[in-house]
Amino acid sequence: MEAEKVKGYLENSATIEGDGLPLRFFERLIMHGICVDLIETGRVICSFRVPSRLLNGGNYLHGGVTATLVDLVSSAAVYTVGATFTGTSVEINVSFLDAAYADEEIEIEARALRVGKAVAVLSVEFRKKSTGKIIAQGRHTKYLPLQSKM
Repeated sequence: MEAEKVKGYLENSATIEGDGLPLRFFERLIMHGICVDLIETGRVICSFRVPSRLLNGGNYLHGGVTATLVDLVSSAAVYTVGATFTGTSVEINVSFLDAAYADEEIEIEARALRVGKAVAVLSVEFRKKSTGKIIAQGRHTKYLPLQSKM
């Protein structure tokens, strides 16, 4: 095992001097360029042109970006059913079915499958906008804090 190689990969992959990054930098980095196309009760559709900054070593959309988009876009679907807080993630899973490349336009559709008093279950589908081919599917379960009766 090459411990130093592993350590270098993790610690030096994105070296930044100090902690001079803006608040919620990670979300801004990923969400920059998202366009909301449709909002209706229990459903949000967004489009997104894949920027080169979000590619992995294979030159396609990084899986971590896809997982983050599952989290953020599906959380927006919680608001569409009247919730005042999007809750806390309990589980996120993503099935990767195809790749999206730089400058390719994708569509992200999030649906609220169930939003109860304490739990929300959401699904997200990523499609190539030009062909409709599914790139990834995600499922997101969130804990919703109970509203105070005071």
